[in-house]
Amino acid sequence: MHPVFDNSYARLPERFFARLAPDRVASPLPIVVNRALAERLGIDPDWLSSPEGTAVLAGNRLPEGAEPIAQAYAGHQFGGFVPQLGDGRAILLGEVLAPDGARFDWVLKGAGRTPWSRGGDGRAWLGPVLREYLVSETMAALGVPTTRALGAVLTGQTVYRDGFHKPGAVISRIATSHIRVGTFEYFAARQDQEALATLCQYTISRHYPEADGPLGLLAAVVGAQAKLVAQWLSFGFIHGVMNTDNCALSGETIDYGPCAFLDSYHPQTKFSSIDNYGRYAYANQPQIALWNLTQLASCLLPLIGPEEAAVEQARAVLDGFAPAYQAAWLCRMGRKIGLEHAKEADRPLIESLLSRMASEGADFTRTFRGLATGQAGAEFSDPAAFDTWAPLWQARLAQEVVPQAVLSAANPVRIPRNHRIEEAITAAVLGDFAPFHRLQAALEHPFDPDEDFAAYEAAPTLDERVTRTFCGT
Repeated sequence: MHPVFDNSYARLPERFFARLAPDRVASPLPIVVNRALAERLGIDPDWLSSPEGTAVLAGNRLPEGAEPIAQAYAGHQFGGFVPQLGDGRAILLGEVLAPDGARFDWVLKGAGRTPWSRGGDGRAWLGPVLREYLVSETMAALGVPTTRALGAVLTGQTVYRDGFHKPGAVISRIATSHIRVGTFEYFAARQDQEALATLCQYTISRHYPEADGPLGLLAAVVGAQAKLVAQWLSFGFIHGVMNTDNCALSGETIDYGPCAFLDSYHPQTKFSSIDNYGRYAYANQPQIALWNLTQLASCLLPLIGPEEAAVEQARAVLDGFAPAYQAAWLCRMGRKIGLEHAKEADRPLIESLLSRMASEGADFTRTFRGLATGQAGAEFSDPAAFDTWAPLWQARLAQEVVPQAVLSAANPVRIPRNHRIEEAITAAVLGDFAPFHRLQAALEHPFDPDEDFAAYEAAPTLDERVTRTFCGT
């Protein structure tokens, strides 16, 4: 049960990537191995937990069949175009074929310098590695399309961040691919239509074989992103850095840098320390997704046809984002108030609750879960704010068949709250990984009540609140 590789991206033209191996680290030590994911990939978790597997997770040893590369891409970062970004601290070992034939990228993040490190050290420190592990695995448990975490190791070396030496670490990220909007932008900026056509066909073959050409690809990605962002909002998730190089064509959530989940609800909430103007605030995420998709469309225009006609065709596809998103949002948010099949007429009821939550600063997760337990009103400082909404909701709920089951299935009990993540990171930096492992265990089944993990259901107290999150770089 060692990984079986078939590295299709590495067979693309050489200008798509740089071939290089991960940098060796001084003294790798295991932190965590995702045994269930390893088995999904056809990898023996005991082997992955062994010294040999730890060496692979750290980049000190290449598994048989790996062809390590760093991928080239560009990107719009906070609206400004950077024509050359690329993997600056991530190396794609190769593509693992799971026993059922599914294909997954295996990337080592924090594996050393590449041609695109831009003066950086190519390394990761422990904090962002633990954050990505916890949040990405929670997203998977919530049913949100996402990259996954296969394992994490300490490197035995330190990295320099924010004026301090911090423990180095490497995380293994698993994804159905790492093709981004920024990958297309890289070749569009160079007017390399041959590469664009190759990338377009490759992406269709890998992710959307039913798509008919570049317009079909655009339509498929538009649909996937509309559903993805609706899921983000339904769980109170804020990505924090929705640059085009962090927008995956697979429709998976990628790059868990300054991400966070809402505690008290407000639509303009942001956490990222680098998002000075709230570009990527909670409620702005749908329009930013469309903005990113528009950049993808502009890259595909030369492949679609003559310019004027291509623009109109692409615009027509992009116009489908808003209704697709609104339908997905209504479906998701309807279930959060117990409606298995919400109708357009139910939208004001949902929006009224959200408006009251924003005015009261009600906790997002606890309010919606409280609808299932009868405790939602306790999240409002003014009981009347909830009590005047509840009769309208209960009248609508009376028309449903199994509202309690719908409520419980749509609303998690536990999320990876910022203060709990910071608590786990702080302890781990001092060598104590018990808080991390306990939080990890609490998040494995986020919808299931469990008295052993009751403490993780609580919202932060005033002095526990974490209002800023940071990129690992």
